[in-house]
Amino acid sequence: MALTQMQLIQSLGDAMAWFERELNWGVPPTELRHLCGRIGELYAALITNGQMATEVNQQGYDVVSGDGERISVKTTAMMGAGGHIAFNPNSMEFVDRVIVLRVNTDEMQIETLLNAPVAEAIDLMSPDRGGKRSLPLSRLARTERPRSELKTVSEVSFETYTVRERENGSIEVEKAGTLQVPTKPALRELARKLNISLLNGSGNPLNTRQLGSQVIKSLSE
Repeated sequence: MALTQMQLIQSLGDAMAWFERELNWGVPPTELRHLCGRIGELYAALITNGQMATEVNQQGYDVVSGDGERISVKTTAMMGAGGHIAFNPNSMEFVDRVIVLRVNTDEMQIETLLNAPVAEAIDLMSPDRGGKRSLPLSRLARTERPRSELKTVSEVSFETYTVRERENGSIEVEKAGTLQVPTKPALRELARKLNISLLNGSGNPLNTRQLGSQVIKSLSE
């Protein structure tokens, strides 16, 4: 059964929360590949107004966009330019587009590393070796969608502050109509006004997404 856009958003939020909880328990991101992949597929379906493929790894693609494009989605939690993404060259003929995403474990948000037609993606890959083609992360430029294109999941206001959570998990803060960059100092300032702790239950500083969620929850209540 096809998921609605709202169900995709809810499922993505649940998957991100589960991923974050596992990280807080000390589980390395490399041990969460399946969950990381699920997050990427949900996000790709969301941003393309599409749907998940009906079968796992169905002929090499994971998502069918609203325009009917068959999309191969690869998701990593590796930070920096090291590492690579592996592709099966035998299934690329069934793919129209390649999307490579990264779950930023520092800020707990999703970054788009590549969103291109399959021919452009193949040009970036290394030659076939052992039945695999690899795409080095060093060749990928981060190409985030403009803020205006990202849907707002929740939004709250307090005094001159406006706090938004976007569909990719990122947090934005505006103060008197001006976007605050970086976000975290403004969130800390707002948290102090609301008597919200800057630390989690283990005594570690909250990251931007965690602190933003706490501020949004407090103001929503």
